[in-house]
Amino acid sequence: MLLFQDLVEGAQIGSEVAEEKTLSVIDLIVNGGVGSIVIIAILFVMLFIALYIYFERIFAIKAASKIDKNFMNQIRDHVSNGKLEAAKLLCAQTDSPVARLTEKGISRIGKPLDDINTAIENAGTLEVYKLEKNVSIVATIAGAAPMIGFLGTVIGMILAFHEMASSGGQAEMGSLASGIYTAMTTTVAGLVVGIIAYIGYNHLVNRTDKVIHKMEANAVDFLDLLNEPL
Repeated sequence: MLLFQDLVEGAQIGSEVAEEKTLSVIDLIVNGGVGSIVIIAILFVMLFIALYIYFERIFAIKAASKIDKNFMNQIRDHVSNGKLEAAKLLCAQTDSPVARLTEKGISRIGKPLDDINTAIENAGTLEVYKLEKNVSIVATIAGAAPMIGFLGTVIGMILAFHEMASSGGQAEMGSLASGIYTAMTTTVAGLVVGIIAYIGYNHLVNRTDKVIHKMEANAVDFLDLLNEPL
């Protein structure tokens, strides 16, 4: 009977110890002190900004990549028949970078091909700038977030060792270890934000490159159209 009671008490003590060892994410953040809370709050703001820019750019790039497959065929027919105004109207009704580049080229018809090519390139540079708007911010967040998180950890480590030094080396290892792993939560938060921003940035770059290649291909088709004999 006594053995059974000892086992029950031991199990209760073990469960209490296990409960004491378990900490939620909120507990880790709150127990890190004011510095940890401030740094993690900054990281959450950075994550929100990165996600907002990512989804805003994704929708903008998706809209820019949409174009009718017969667009260039219609432009070819209009230009070949001398209907430049109809070609301009078609470009104006099509809201895409490709249409705007084509309209710029049509407006220069009659001038040397070098001038037309230069005008299209200048317009293309402007369109690329629009596509890449604020994308550099996501790249900055991807690089800065881990460093900010690591800064929080270093500050926490300094405070933990300062407490140990102030106590003459008599600080409890439990409290010291608790301060250290709590401080390291900022590094984890920084890495999570950095990884998400890094993946988002590379995806945006990949999608933007596809639109740029489509713009270049259509610009080449338009210049080839001008070189065709009437």
